[in-house]
Amino acid sequence: MLYNLLTPLADEFIAFNLFRYLTFRTGGAILTSLVICFIIAPPMIRMLRAMQAGGQPIRKEGPETHFKKAGTPTMGGLMILISVAISTLLWSDITSPFIWYALLIMVGYGLIGFADDFLKLTKRNTKGLPGRYKIIGQVGFGLIATWGTMNILPPELATHITVPFFKDLAINIGWLFPVWGLLVVVGASNAVNLTDGLDGLAIVPVAIAAACFGLIAYLVGHAAYAGYLGIPAVAGTGELAVICGALIGGAMGFLWFNAPPAMIFMGDTGSLSMGGLLGAIAVMVKHEIVLAIIGGLFVLETLSVIIQVTSFKLTGKRVFAMAPLHHHFEKKGWSEPTIVIRFWIIAVILALVGLSTLKLR
Repeated sequence: MLYNLLTPLADEFIAFNLFRYLTFRTGGAILTSLVICFIIAPPMIRMLRAMQAGGQPIRKEGPETHFKKAGTPTMGGLMILISVAISTLLWSDITSPFIWYALLIMVGYGLIGFADDFLKLTKRNTKGLPGRYKIIGQVGFGLIATWGTMNILPPELATHITVPFFKDLAINIGWLFPVWGLLVVVGASNAVNLTDGLDGLAIVPVAIAAACFGLIAYLVGHAAYAGYLGIPAVAGTGELAVICGALIGGAMGFLWFNAPPAMIFMGDTGSLSMGGLLGAIAVMVKHEIVLAIIGGLFVLETLSVIIQVTSFKLTGKRVFAMAPLHHHFEKKGWSEPTIVIRFWIIAVILALVGLSTLKLR
């Protein structure tokens, strides 16, 4: 919004020329989102604690260490959604369709997560919104965004999957592209949701992935940089660096209150929306496969659940002491801070590997 209001006045007030620069606006989005989160978090935590008498329901079959967390309020993802949305609208070019489709996924998936959290609280169980309704909602919002994205991408890239480590390798899947995009968005959303099981575990890898995709969006949106690196150039996607910056700020603001011992949990309101947003951005900048590398921690957590369920159904035996993977290590005696910090280290390493694909072609 500031870009649209102030850049036309840059000839009269030279300071307004700063708003032409994506780097300046991305930095502004980070700080704005962080400050908003710091301001709204304390009253929101008090409000949610007052509204949620028993806090987030704790799984009875879960690790014993989680029972001491009973009474901790959830739906903290609301503070992330609010701070990211306001910051993005303030600092981005609001005429960009990429921004609006990204916001549609974030807010739409946030509403689904909110409904899930609300039902968990009111019914006092861990089931929440029935899975079929959750998937219907995710597919509905996802199809709108992926179909719309396909129609605003360059024709030579609109239905293609680009493959990392290869300069000119792109696979045209035609009308199946919205299905592919939907799988990426829904998959990323649920993968982050599965990872969100310990204080601070999911939010830092989300911020790391947002930082990586902010850089990728900036490079993909800049024809000269994209040409030098041999990656697909998509005009207009640079604006997505702003929403990535807002997500970094919101994530760091939330971590301040989610650091062990957590004062609030993000709930599905936060995890579904942030994962969906990362998936949508990956589709828009044509780096869907790279998301699986940068967000490899989320992939590992999801695979652990798939392996566990498949093994138990086929053989009656469990591969892990408990799934997702972070619970397996809890059962093995690792302390929660140890698991969280080691998983953060893994997330950083995978992010570096993912970023290396930009040059190794």
